[in-house]
Amino acid sequence: MLDLIAALGLALAVEGLLFAAFPDGMRRAMYEAAHSPSDQMRLVGIVSAFVGLGIIWLVRWFA
Repeated sequence: MLDLIAALGLALAVEGLLFAAFPDGMRRAMYEAAHSPSDQMRLVGIVSAFVGLGIIWLVRWFA
């Protein structure tokens, strides 16, 4: 459970840094995401989930 909370905190920290460093770019990215087709968003979500699981698996395997 502590790992989950730490991961959520890290995700918020990275996202916050991106918004602070590139506010206009993040606004454009959010606009494009809001106007993307649902199928494309679903595919990006599935790919992102598998990449994230792969990274977690690699870190746990080699740590």
